[in-house]
Amino acid sequence: MSTFSIFLVLITIVCFLLIIVVMVQNPKGGGLSSSLGGSQMMGGVQKTTDFLDKSTWTLAIILIALILLSSLSFTGNLSDTNSKIIDQTEAPASKPAGETKVPAVPAPVKK
Repeated sequence: MSTFSIFLVLITIVCFLLIIVVMVQNPKGGGLSSSLGGSQMMGGVQKTTDFLDKSTWTLAIILIALILLSSLSFTGNLSDTNSKIIDQTEAPASKPAGETKVPAVPAPVKK
């Protein structure tokens, strides 16, 4: 397994974790924080919100770092160097300049 494939798997896992953490949060203060009850609980609402906020930022930073590292490990072996389109566009340019075709009928002269 190449290093690029390993980075691809890690990026996918981090993306799914980031999606889960973001979906648990509620922008209006609800979400997981409101369903745990009041401040008399062991962690409290504020601790849950802090954990979700820190985990979101941590996963986002890890995702950016993995993307940058994967771009450094990419060798570009997937590119098609034997493309027929490239061969077709290079073929007309290889004709000698002396063999240009002259039209059989001259163009009409405008008066």
